[in-house]
Amino acid sequence: MEYYIKSVVPVIRMNYDKFTAVEKSIADFFISNQTKVDFSSRSISDRLYVSEASLSRFAQKCGYRGYREFMYQYEMTFVPKPDSMTGNTRMILNAYQELLNKTYSHVDEKQIARIADYLEHSLRVLVCGRGSSGHAAAEMEMRFMRIGVNIDSLQDNDLIRMQAIFQEKQNLVFGISISGRSQAILYLLREANRRGAKTILITARNDEKFREFCTEIVHIPSLRHLNHGNVISPQFPILIILDIIYSCYAQLDKGTKEDLHLHTVKALEDYNQPDI
Repeated sequence: MEYYIKSVVPVIRMNYDKFTAVEKSIADFFISNQTKVDFSSRSISDRLYVSEASLSRFAQKCGYRGYREFMYQYEMTFVPKPDSMTGNTRMILNAYQELLNKTYSHVDEKQIARIADYLEHSLRVLVCGRGSSGHAAAEMEMRFMRIGVNIDSLQDNDLIRMQAIFQEKQNLVFGISISGRSQAILYLLREANRRGAKTILITARNDEKFREFCTEIVHIPSLRHLNHGNVISPQFPILIILDIIYSCYAQLDKGTKEDLHLHTVKALEDYNQPDI
């Protein structure tokens, strides 16, 4: 059975601040509802005391053509889950499955392809983050360096701010901030953008202001809205999206990148051989 369901709930949450008061009442219902009921526009408008036109506008703000398309996707979330596990193990696995489903709802494959193309044509790549995001940035450096990307990562606030002024048109800059509020990361992206570099923000925050200085905004799920989110590593949603970007990029000139990866493996093996 297929459990990767493209849920609309993360989309609703991402657009919540754009809704009117009436639309927020509609959003609250669909976010909290756990029961399959009569979801026809007439039934829901009666239940929520809103007009059918309000339901249509709400669906359009979520990115759908209308309420019918929205509802088709929403009903897909009511898929039976396996009950073979109980206790703590099941709780953890369900939390990760929920996160994967939410990532599936966010990911934009055309955007991923554009980012892979930026990587292919950039002279230098810089990826920065703080805390858990910084650890993910270091992981990105290690992985992409091994297939030929000229990439560096930074986690220190002062170094991030200083590097901002050295960015130029041929560069690509990734900023990772789940909250979207890291001042050092936002400063880096603004300054890099002002100097002509392409800039990519990976974040769980949906803020239109980011578009002023970001070439691409890659949205990831927020653990804040995840069942048992406190047991999930904050790095996990970042690493998922980085894996998707890596996979797409690795397909470009695949043979060359595979050779580079094999050479780095051999270099490490040779280094770890005992001295004679």
